[in-house]
Amino acid sequence: MVVSLKRRNGLVDFFYWIWDGMERTVFIGTKFSFPSRFVSPFGFLGMLTFVMFVILGVTGALLMFYYEPILDRAWDSVQKINDTVPYGFMIRNIHYHASNAMVLLAVLHMYYQYFSGRYKIRNEIIWVTGVVLGTVTILEAFTGYDIIFSERAELAISIAASLTNSMPVVGPTIRDAMFGSGFADFILRFYTMHVFLLPVVMLGLMAVHMPRFLVFDVPLVMAISGAIFITGGVFPVDLGSKFEPTVPPGITVPEWYLTGIYAFLRTQYDKFVTGVLWPGVFIVAIAMTPFIDRYKKFSWKDRPIVTAFGITGITQVMVTTYWGFYITPDITKPLVARLVIDPIFFYLVMLLLVPIGFGFSYMMILLAKESERKAKLAASKAPHKSSPINLSGKWINWLIVALLAFQVYLNIAAYNAALAGMKNFALFLTGLILMVFAGLFHLYRHGLNEAKKIQVPPPAEAESPKALDGKELSGSLPQ
Repeated sequence: MVVSLKRRNGLVDFFYWIWDGMERTVFIGTKFSFPSRFVSPFGFLGMLTFVMFVILGVTGALLMFYYEPILDRAWDSVQKINDTVPYGFMIRNIHYHASNAMVLLAVLHMYYQYFSGRYKIRNEIIWVTGVVLGTVTILEAFTGYDIIFSERAELAISIAASLTNSMPVVGPTIRDAMFGSGFADFILRFYTMHVFLLPVVMLGLMAVHMPRFLVFDVPLVMAISGAIFITGGVFPVDLGSKFEPTVPPGITVPEWYLTGIYAFLRTQYDKFVTGVLWPGVFIVAIAMTPFIDRYKKFSWKDRPIVTAFGITGITQVMVTTYWGFYITPDITKPLVARLVIDPIFFYLVMLLLVPIGFGFSYMMILLAKESERKAKLAASKAPHKSSPINLSGKWINWLIVALLAFQVYLNIAAYNAALAGMKNFALFLTGLILMVFAGLFHLYRHGLNEAKKIQVPPPAEAESPKALDGKELSGSLPQ
């Protein structure tokens, strides 16, 4: 016997009863698939992004109990959450790192769909709504760290106000709607967008974007959640300096998903072109990909031009993101000289990246295609050998027991760390608990699959009386 645990118990039966009772609801209209074995996470990055959205909703609702969307109290209320409110430090770190994880997973999801050609199977609407949803996700994260009203937030707010004001015709109207009459009431407006307007828009887009069949891998969801907890414990979010109008601000940069635009703005070229037009062209170009890609096949190797342009775009995003972060360390230079990027050098590099990146990527794709062809030809002539590694039922049981004991120890350690005031360490241990649970769940799932492979031999058939008589007679004959 491989695993002594049962698949169903009273609690599981109760949840199945609830699930069956919701069969006629809209929620069950979307079918969730719980894989019985490990599957690649790239196929359901969108589902993981939605999980981050749920975590942000729960932690954000908890933070709303103590946050004050008032100009002279916003930063102080966040400081109170961070230092005074029980478990406020943990909730705020989870919320911040889940926000970054959601943006990162959304970007990875988009590029995976791009390179795998998933948009070619009549998924044009899903692709376009996904691009819009990704843009709204960045806006949601942007408004979230702005309502703290630190020096970093003030820089982002000032840039956003100048960009909206640079838009022809509708710019001033959008600026007045978003920022109001100045700093007096913009925090309340941003707070409204962050907790209500943008989430409602995201939910509406998700209703159109999400496919009917979704993969929900419990161990991987727990592992991603645990990684967020661990990151919050190792790299706790900095509160930053409170913005004081009478104090000259220091040098700071926006969040990583906005530093690419910040690099363009630091060239001091036209704000509308660098901060609005070019990002808009980039977003529209990505959204139009399903209508431009006329290849019949799905593999990235069979779509060399589309793939090469995608790699070139990623390269430019990475270069501009790094450039936006970089500030010369020479403090003897004036502040403006340290922030301004030489426009000639910057745009020359951007222009050269396109032909160089595209040409190199296109050549490497063709080489990869040829290498794949030769590998298939060689594999067809070579003998097939496979040596899978399978754990025995005894080892699976012992590993489950060991992980359970380790999880109990981590629970006690995390509780003691929280009581002792070691907030970082308690958050780290909580993340480790989720990671161990993910491994425990996957090992249990693996054990169930191994148990199914055991073939019970059929019972021996009873011999007929005639056969028995024949044997007796043959045994009595003289040899």
